[in-house]
Amino acid sequence: MVATHLSKVRRSILPHAGDSWATIAGRELSGLSEQEAVAKLQSWNLHVFMRAPAPAESPRAGNPILPSDVIFVEPPLAKA
Repeated sequence: MVATHLSKVRRSILPHAGDSWATIAGRELSGLSEQEAVAKLQSWNLHVFMRAPAPAESPRAGNPILPSDVIFVEPPLAKA
């Protein structure tokens, strides 16, 4: 089968080990205030934001972000 056209893919990243919403926001959405950037990232990534945080005894305590997570750094794309 031959593809007649390629669709645009939503921009995303794989987080670095130890990344938090704030570190991703600072790196990927540096033009916004930290509070606004974090809120946008969380709203675009409910699959991660709504995950239960790691237990208190875990090295990831309080941080739901895993290095294997796909983190979207732009809103959902409108249909063309």
